Amino acid sequence: MSTADHYAYRVLWSAEDSAYVGTVAELPSLSWIADTRSEAFEGIQQLAADVVADMVRNGEQPPEAIADRTFSGRFQVRVPPEVHRQLALEAAEQNVSLNRLVSARLAGV
Repeated sequence: MSTADHYAYRVLWSAEDSAYVGTVAELPSLSWIADTRSEAFEGIQQLAADVVADMVRNGEQPPEAIADRTFSGRFQVRVPPEVHRQLALEAAEQNVSLNRLVSARLAGV
């Protein structure tokens, strides 16, 4: 099993190309265009596997799969003071912490 097996693949329809386009999050410069969704998916997977194998052969470190990374659940976001004030006000009105309010918003709740 190669590192590329765990990569985050996506296939979307492209009206501009009148075809399906496969991409891989860990290697954003790669894409594969095909007439069917399954061909685009198989194509981008094979291309990513080939690129990873090439990187390994050349002594380069391929990107770690997002799915295999460990996340702390913490990140810092800078916002304008007026946005911070508005969010703090909304959190107070809802009787929740600012962290809970923002986390819910990011989760789409």
